[in-house]
Amino acid sequence: MFTILFWAGLTFAQSSGSTSDKDNYKKVVTERANKIVAVLNITDSVKFKKVRDIVAAQYISLNDIYDARNASRKQIKEQTGDDKTAAAAKNAEVDSNVNKQVKAQHGIYLSKLSKELQADQIDQIKDGMTYRVYPITYAAYQDELPNLTEPQKTKIKAWLIEARENAIDAESAEKKHAWFGKFKGRINNYLSAQGYDMKKEGEEWQKRIKERNMKN
Repeated sequence: MFTILFWAGLTFAQSSGSTSDKDNYKKVVTERANKIVAVLNITDSVKFKKVRDIVAAQYISLNDIYDARNASRKQIKEQTGDDKTAAAAKNAEVDSNVNKQVKAQHGIYLSKLSKELQADQIDQIKDGMTYRVYPITYAAYQDELPNLTEPQKTKIKAWLIEARENAIDAESAEKKHAWFGKFKGRINNYLSAQGYDMKKEGEEWQKRIKERNMKN
C-alpha cells in the first residue's frame, strides 16, 4: 500500500514495507523541514537541528498513522468483499481511531515545539507546513474588502487559523488546501450574511489588481 505525499510540487510515494523507501522518505521530509525552519533564522546550529528534527519527525509520525489506516482499509476490503455496509462500518471505526491518534500526535508535536520556540515562531512553522495559505488568504480578504470592520477581520482570522490548525495534520497538499477551502466557504457565507455581494466584490477586486499591474 502506498501513501502519496505532496510537497509544493514534489510528489513522493512512500511504501510502508520497504526500509529503503522509509530512509528516502526521511530524507525528503528532513529537507522539507530544513526549509521550513530556515525562515526562523536560528543561529544556534544545535537548536536549529533539534527543531528541524522535531518537524521532520512529525511528518513521519503522521505518515505512519495514515499508512496504517490505508493498510487497514485494504484488509477490510479483502474481508468484506461486496458487503458495502460492513465495510463502511469498519472503515468508520478505523477513521475514528485515526482521528484520535492524529489529535494526540498534534498535541505532542506542539508541546515539543513550545519547549524550543516562541509562539510567533511556532506560527511560522505552521505556515510553512501549510504553504502560507493563512497569511496569504487573510491579506487577500483585506485587499478585496478594504472596508472590513475589526470584528469581521477578527472572525476571518480566527477561521483561517482554525483551518491551518487542521491542515498541518493533513496527509497531502490537496487535503491541506481542502481544509482552507472548507473554512473559506464558511467565511464567504458569513460575509454574504453581513451584506457583502461576494461575486461583485470579487469582480471589482480583480479590476483593481489589473489596474495595479498595469501601473507597474
